Amino acid sequence: MMPKPMLEIKNVTMKFGNLVANQDVSFTVNKGEIVSLIGPNGAGKTTLFNCITGFYKPYSGKIIFDGEDITGKTPYYVAKLGLTRTFQIVKPLKDMTVKENILTGAFLRNPVRAQAEKVAQEILEIVHLTDKSDILAGSLTIADKKRLEIGRALATDPKMLMLDEAMAGLNQTEIKEAMDLCLKLRDEGITLLIVEHIMEAIMPISDRVVVLNAGKKIADDVPEKVTNNEEVIKAYLGERYHAKSKKS
Repeated sequence: MMPKPMLEIKNVTMKFGNLVANQDVSFTVNKGEIVSLIGPNGAGKTTLFNCITGFYKPYSGKIIFDGEDITGKTPYYVAKLGLTRTFQIVKPLKDMTVKENILTGAFLRNPVRAQAEKVAQEILEIVHLTDKSDILAGSLTIADKKRLEIGRALATDPKMLMLDEAMAGLNQTEIKEAMDLCLKLRDEGITLLIVEHIMEAIMPISDRVVVLNAGKKIADDVPEKVTNNEEVIKAYLGERYHAKSKKS
């Protein structure tokens, strides 16, 4: 018998007045996978993230995480279950130090400060911010703020981590580091759902790719098949990326 998916998106529709941001979207994420969610700007990717993590309540449909219906549950409740996300626009607690930011995540499961401090120290090493632990988060570079965002989410000890454009604005070296981190987290047992626009980074590390366009799912397959999908090429990837991927 096939194991149940860790995350099930079932016919999710989200509306804002007459604007339909997500329309009847369904897909699954299995334990241990890296699944990427791609599509043009305005396709509904971040809206769907917000529905999954409790920031929006879907107009219709269901979201099941680890066997539990979490549709419309609060972000805190969802995080407590083990589903944590980062944000497209980074949201550091600017007037707190880097370590204090990480601690806010660690306190979710570690109410005793000594234990939370131990977790925070481990996370700082994972995201390469140990040497900046005592500086204010607001003074970090964009790359370090992205690392901090991931670190704070990791400090909650998630079963699944959802990354919303964690590689945007990074240089090639930083992108490679982010790719390596995603693979390392997957190898350590964390399932990942990633929204990203940098195809050269996301295609090599993804087990599957889900494509949204104008709020609707138009593809859900392994990267090789998605890059050759005519509808995806037309809606998002373009012939230039398609030709480049064929060469490589």
